[in-house]
Amino acid sequence: MYKKISQEMTEFLKQCPTAFHAVDKIGKELKGRGFERLSENEHWEIRPGGKYYVTRNDSSIIAFDIGSRIQDYSFNIAASHSDFPTFKVKENAEIEVRKKYMQLNTEGYGGMICATWFDRPLSVAGRVIVKEEDHLASKLVNIDRDLVMIPSMAIHMNRSVNDGYVYNKQVDMLPLFGAEGCKKEDFLKLIAQAADVLETSIYGRDLYLYNRQEPTVWGAQEEFVSAQHLDDMQCAYASLKGFLEGQQEKSVNVYACFDNEEVGSGTKQGAGSTFLYDVLRRLNMGLGKTEEDYYRAVAGSFLLSADNAHAVHPNHPEKTDVENCVYMNEGIVIKSHAGQKYTSDAVSIAMFREICEKADVPVQFFANRSDEVSGSTLGNISSGKVSVNAVDIGLPQLAMHSAYETAGVKDTFYMVKAMQQFFSMHFYERDGKLYWE
Repeated sequence: MYKKISQEMTEFLKQCPTAFHAVDKIGKELKGRGFERLSENEHWEIRPGGKYYVTRNDSSIIAFDIGSRIQDYSFNIAASHSDFPTFKVKENAEIEVRKKYMQLNTEGYGGMICATWFDRPLSVAGRVIVKEEDHLASKLVNIDRDLVMIPSMAIHMNRSVNDGYVYNKQVDMLPLFGAEGCKKEDFLKLIAQAADVLETSIYGRDLYLYNRQEPTVWGAQEEFVSAQHLDDMQCAYASLKGFLEGQQEKSVNVYACFDNEEVGSGTKQGAGSTFLYDVLRRLNMGLGKTEEDYYRAVAGSFLLSADNAHAVHPNHPEKTDVENCVYMNEGIVIKSHAGQKYTSDAVSIAMFREICEKADVPVQFFANRSDEVSGSTLGNISSGKVSVNAVDIGLPQLAMHSAYETAGVKDTFYMVKAMQQFFSMHFYERDGKLYWE
């Protein structure tokens, strides 16, 4: 079962080379399960028992499943993110080198480990904005073949490469696209062909590199899975599967997958935007509820911020806290930070532990070394717009932000079970005490 779910997850992930493809794939999964697509610029007709989803920028998505017996209701929310560190292709994409080579002009997106991007088969995917008569339309693009590579420099020409070399993204990280005879217009031709449009109709584009290396399950007992952007598509997949399998009638189940977490979430489609707030407010109004009903619902709601966590590194166990450290295949991680880089507190941790006990899923606890700077994630950012009890969780992995990351085969299964349990529960507060059913 563990291996099967990991393989299903990697098949899902292979269809998501960019955030745009991830949201398209998630939307298709939802539509196949009876969810109705809504548009932010249109009137919403919603009803108890209905299932809906809405996207923003084609790179963030929120779905909600409304209970059929909602009165004093609340929101069960799971949030993950659709983006990952990579390289974006600049608008003027081609750089000619001595009339012998053609490179693609790129810039870094997010905090990638540069060294892991060398000498791998890469390609380009994303979206293009196309002019069609009197309107603009968005089209997904994926050049589904090995297209480019970032060649490393031979050690004979860079003797210090193993002694702490600092990579320059404008010099060292440019991918090789073609040789002599490759023309500057060839890249746009390939993009137009992939989108099945004329080159002249492309008016805008968001294109990124992605790793073509196939995912694999490996290890002495096939206990590990490695793939591109496990952070955070592993959680996005497991949350979606649990969301679709969970059942309850008294609350509104909400699945959110936000773009731009890797660059701070401060965009119109990020966790720091009004997207979640807007959707929940419109949902409340569409159900004929009052403004007070909305605030009451939020006060009784619970958010699981699901973003992967750092497992103990076998070569560097000293990099993690002595006791608050986590291992692959040993359960879901609860993340805490005194400075609130993670949103978990005693209340939300206790609530999530109860969920995992009911799901028969193990949990682990993570905190950074006190002398190390912590990263941040979705929970505290999204809670700034929709203030709910929230816990930051994730799955343990190695090589976070590498072009090829590693996790445990059991942990995807654990997250699916916990999410299914979460989306099958109704939470409420009464007389200062927390209850569930």
